[in-house]
Amino acid sequence: MSVNAIRDDEKSVSTGKLKTLLRLFKYLLTYRKEIILVLIIMAGTVSISLINPLIVEYAIDVNIANHDINGLVRLGIFAIILNLIFIFLVKLRMYIMAKISNNVLLTVRQELYTHIQKLSFSFFDSRPTGKILARIIGDVNSLKDVLSNSVTTLIPDFITILAVVAIMVIKDYKLAFAAMISLPIMIIGMWLIQIYSHVRWQIYRKKNSNLNAFIHEDLSGMRVVQSFTAEGETAAAFDELLMEHRGAFVKAVVLNDAFGPVIDFCWGLGMVSLYYAGVKLTGSNAVQVGTLIAFGTYISMFWRPIMNLSNFYNQMVTNISGAERIFEIMDTKPEITDRDTVKELPDIKGNIRFEHVSFAYDKDTQVLKDVSFQVKAGETIALVGPTGAGKTTVVNLISRFYDIQEGNIYIDNYNVKDVSIESLRKQMGIMTQDNFLFSGTIKDNIRYGKLDATDEEIIAAAKAVNAHEFIIKSEKGYDTELKERGAGLSVGQRQLLAFARTMVSMPKILILDEATSSIDTHTELLVQQGIENLLKGRTSFVIAHRLSTIQKADRIFVIDEGGIKEQGNAKELLAKKGMYYNLYMAQFKNV
Repeated sequence: MSVNAIRDDEKSVSTGKLKTLLRLFKYLLTYRKEIILVLIIMAGTVSISLINPLIVEYAIDVNIANHDINGLVRLGIFAIILNLIFIFLVKLRMYIMAKISNNVLLTVRQELYTHIQKLSFSFFDSRPTGKILARIIGDVNSLKDVLSNSVTTLIPDFITILAVVAIMVIKDYKLAFAAMISLPIMIIGMWLIQIYSHVRWQIYRKKNSNLNAFIHEDLSGMRVVQSFTAEGETAAAFDELLMEHRGAFVKAVVLNDAFGPVIDFCWGLGMVSLYYAGVKLTGSNAVQVGTLIAFGTYISMFWRPIMNLSNFYNQMVTNISGAERIFEIMDTKPEITDRDTVKELPDIKGNIRFEHVSFAYDKDTQVLKDVSFQVKAGETIALVGPTGAGKTTVVNLISRFYDIQEGNIYIDNYNVKDVSIESLRKQMGIMTQDNFLFSGTIKDNIRYGKLDATDEEIIAAAKAVNAHEFIIKSEKGYDTELKERGAGLSVGQRQLLAFARTMVSMPKILILDEATSSIDTHTELLVQQGIENLLKGRTSFVIAHRLSTIQKADRIFVIDEGGIKEQGNAKELLAKKGMYYNLYMAQFKNV
């Protein structure tokens, strides 16, 4: 399993700017009616823009030349009304497109988040959380201008350029040629710039992910940082990442900013060429003054859309790397998926069977080798052994968080690969070493184990694990608001709430991974009483380093070197004086 650390740049997956852009534009098709309305509005604004120079030309060459003051006033009033309409239409267009683009961003972010939740554990094991957050937040936000300007800039400005060129050619092809003489220079300049710009923005996105990952990890571990007075070291590391982030941004922006000077140079060259040609032709009375002024306006109308289009292209190059990163995750297929022929797992009794199961997280690290065992419904199985022996792996495979490479796993004679993941996991209660609590009330956190649980079921679960007493002593009882990760509660209290959350689901198979590791001895005795009452008739797997917690287990599996080295109840294993005996004696010799 390839692991991407905080300081390691993520690998770039370039699928082509056009392909990525077209995929992004598909989201706009949901708003066809609104976009058609925007296009109609823009047709009106473009038409008004094209008419304005003709109004100026007519005013100079006809009204002023013939001293027609009344006609000039009427033309002025008409121009004012026309441009007021223009302003209104522009504001309306901006409002509609802002609404559309925000809705699209909402859809993209929701799809991305929903897809991420379906990805396998290996996806999350291979990268820091901060880098995933960077894609959900920063990369999605970067698409807003591209979405909005793709409609409000790309289409109308392209139409404006074609219309302006057509009008100029019809009115005077010589002046039109002079005005556009610098166009080839602009095309060559933009092509050269964009070759390197996209790569630099990809690098910037990677550095941004690294910085996000570091901040997320540092803030999550702030207690450890302060406990070891490591603020200086983390600040230095932050500064280093910040400088890399800044350097990548400066390199990308410097190249992007070259677009403007190229356009300005070509624009200026076109204006000089136009007026030089115009003066030559005017001297021979071939061009009227009004026409030359109109051409001056049209040349601005020609280059301004080109400037807008170059800015849009600039935005696209800048932000398309964000879209690539988003679609890369969306195209990442979950390693654990339902087959087309899966069935719903019916209510189970809890019989479990491993047949010659082998599993490895990667090619170099095999965890389980040819493991076989059977567990009867209602049995309590304890898993013990050294760290890294594969205890947690066994229960992860039962829940199908990972797929095995060899062998089969059956629950009530159903192969876990032949039933839907949802129907499998909803009949399991899993409590891991990570007692993660969400922001919200105590009641909400317990109900997370069963979203439709009644208040009575929540209270019953809390009483079963002896969490009820400390809950009712809290500020608002079960409605007490918890801070992030349960800050303010003791480690034991957090673990009791996590235990109640698992219990409320009333699982057929219960998995407890170091479930009582952080509870004091007195509290542990109370919890064990609740466990015994609640787990009658349920298959359970208990992973524990504290052997005192598993003495009543029906069987104990001693796992080491990829297999089950010993199994039996506590009394039988002690009598064998094997691995379990050595573990037991090492733990209790000083007691």
